[in-house]
Amino acid sequence: MRLPGRIAAAIEVLADMEARKRPASEALKGWALDHRFAGAGDRAAIGNLVYDALRKRASHAWRMGEDTPRALVLSVVVNDWTQDVKSLNQDFSSDRFAPESISEAEAARLCSDSALSDAPDPVRADVPDWLAPSLARNFGADWVKEGQGMTTRPPLDMRINSLKADRRRVEKSLARFGPAPTAIAPDGLRLAAGPADARTANVQADEGYQKGWFEIQDEGSQIVALLAGAQPGEQVLDLCAGAGGKTLALAAAMHNSGQIFSYDADRTRLAPIHERLKRNGVRNVQVRNPDPGALDGLAGRMDRVVVDAPCTGTGTWRRRPDTKWKLTPAQLEQRIADQRAVLAEAAGYVRPGAEMVYITCSILLEENDDQIEHFLAEHAAFAPVSLTARWAELFPGAAPPLSRNGHSVTLTPATTGTDGFFCAVLRRE
Repeated sequence: MRLPGRIAAAIEVLADMEARKRPASEALKGWALDHRFAGAGDRAAIGNLVYDALRKRASHAWRMGEDTPRALVLSVVVNDWTQDVKSLNQDFSSDRFAPESISEAEAARLCSDSALSDAPDPVRADVPDWLAPSLARNFGADWVKEGQGMTTRPPLDMRINSLKADRRRVEKSLARFGPAPTAIAPDGLRLAAGPADARTANVQADEGYQKGWFEIQDEGSQIVALLAGAQPGEQVLDLCAGAGGKTLALAAAMHNSGQIFSYDADRTRLAPIHERLKRNGVRNVQVRNPDPGALDGLAGRMDRVVVDAPCTGTGTWRRRPDTKWKLTPAQLEQRIADQRAVLAEAAGYVRPGAEMVYITCSILLEENDDQIEHFLAEHAAFAPVSLTARWAELFPGAAPPLSRNGHSVTLTPATTGTDGFFCAVLRRE
């Protein structure tokens, strides 16, 4: 497929998302199944167009004066992929799969240098209007810049599994992709995001991945796993383990000693952990399925309880930009309730003198510092631990992260070059 056909396909996918109310990933998969002639390069380019349009949906719509799939994709192609309008129209005229030619009115919008100069802050930040006050409360005068950080393409980050390999071995295995060490996480490698129609490297087909030498994990997730402070020989409960990404990182930090109990209330979400543990050579994990009494006997005994809490996922907007525009105040309120419930549950497993670690992939105060303040007001036995001090010990030379109180930390694409994460540690006195 040539670019005109890819543009038409991206418009079709966005229209399908709107009509059928389904995620971008499902719409793209459906399009590929219906158009089996499209090669891997075509599918990658179409996906890039769709995701680029969604990341900056508000600003593209403002520029074009409308929020239609056609307007969004054309704005991406001209303003982000730097294609010339005249050349595009020439290509459109000779490609039977192309969309309609770009009109004079569309061309004027596409080529306007001042299109965003008078746009409201939420448009320049590319966030829903109703979230602007929350982001301003968290980031102050920098909130628009923080929103814009979420519109960039994310890199592909990997965590070297120190139980099986070292950085030199993994770099050699992935040399054809040009990996670079992550800026902060000591065991991370990064493949930078490419421009326009660039394809993401399929590192999971690499021999090193099959042997468990590395895992795909955003640098921010690697960082908060280290900030959790797990030590060899400890008894650790990963209460919201999901597919086990942080469990694997904790096991490596503990050198396969001690014991990790991995649990999740969703059996389906937990299922992939078994294969991942085997491939990574992890031997100090007990998986606890969500059966009655699954965590009996752990109350008051854990040295460390990690709560990777259910959240809105606002910190992952770069990777899942469609969720940005679907989030509602009611969904946020539900997540806040879920978080308070899981924090209260987690507290019961922490022994005196031990720590509870609260993590979200959110950049909203309501899910982060506000939740910690609410918890501390109701649990006088707990006190915050300074993560800014722990950061300085773990990552010497790295610029300090955002922190509203000197205790918790917030990571963002604009400040740490990672996905958005929040982490706080509370010690039971």
